[in-house]
Amino acid sequence: MNLRQLEILRAVIRHRTTVAAADELALSQPAVSNALKTMEAQAGFALFERVNNRLFPTAEAMALYKESEAIFALHAKLENRVRDLRENRSGHLAIVATPPLAYSIIPSALSGFLRRRPETRMFFDVRRYEGIIEGVLSRVAELGFALGLTHHPGIAHEVVHTGEMVCVLPPQHPLADRPVISAADLSGLPFIGLERGTRLGEAVRDSFARAGAPFQPSVEVRYCNTACVLAAAGVGAAVVDPFSPRQNGGSGLVVRPFTPTTQAVAYMLWSEAEPLSRLAKAFLNEVRKESALLERTAPHQQHGTESN
Repeated sequence: MNLRQLEILRAVIRHRTTVAAADELALSQPAVSNALKTMEAQAGFALFERVNNRLFPTAEAMALYKESEAIFALHAKLENRVRDLRENRSGHLAIVATPPLAYSIIPSALSGFLRRRPETRMFFDVRRYEGIIEGVLSRVAELGFALGLTHHPGIAHEVVHTGEMVCVLPPQHPLADRPVISAADLSGLPFIGLERGTRLGEAVRDSFARAGAPFQPSVEVRYCNTACVLAAAGVGAAVVDPFSPRQNGGSGLVVRPFTPTTQAVAYMLWSEAEPLSRLAKAFLNEVRKESALLERTAPHQQHGTESN
């Protein structure tokens, strides 16, 4: 007895007429009647007693009905699973990101993504650039997000956002009223520098060298979010990526464009060894939306205002 025959048997037991069962299953009444005859012939015993145009299941038919419950419950579960996979509503996705993206664009993308997919489970880790590359190549994470990129065999990438380094200052800073801050403007003032040897740290040093301005930080830190915290506390000004000042609503920081222009490019990374899952592709689309939103509120469009 196949699944379709069991489905017809169950419908007839519920409705007690072949007409009602046919309506439920979108079949003709003769098709249901013929299916019952075939089932009884195959089984070798009667499945229904016919009384006044109604069908009453035999004890054997009820035994089959009860035994089939588990089959149809499993079938329904499988159909739900297929639907979830088709609509990207369940599954597991692992991602890694460097701090500037992990604490800015990724949380917003993650919030909307999981709100529409409550059955999805995520693994999210924050690492330095080298850890992002290692995580993607080793397939610990399906997606990686980082600022800056050099060529790595086996890694595919897409630019998710192209921004510019910005200057962050506390509201009471003597340069806070200027619409644009230059490297020369920061000369002789308390300055928070990024660690030598890091991608962004070297980029900032290079921008000061291009401007012919001395690079003399009074404090040196590894991460841009650390520099923002110190700047907000009044330690001094800092030049950071455009993502980090957005954390925690900006914490009262004044954010200004910085010259000479120093690009900060955000990348999405994944392994070329395997195609991306549908879930990963859906998350990338979510990040693209957040990137478009960030572009509309970039600091270069906020001259003379504090960060929101």
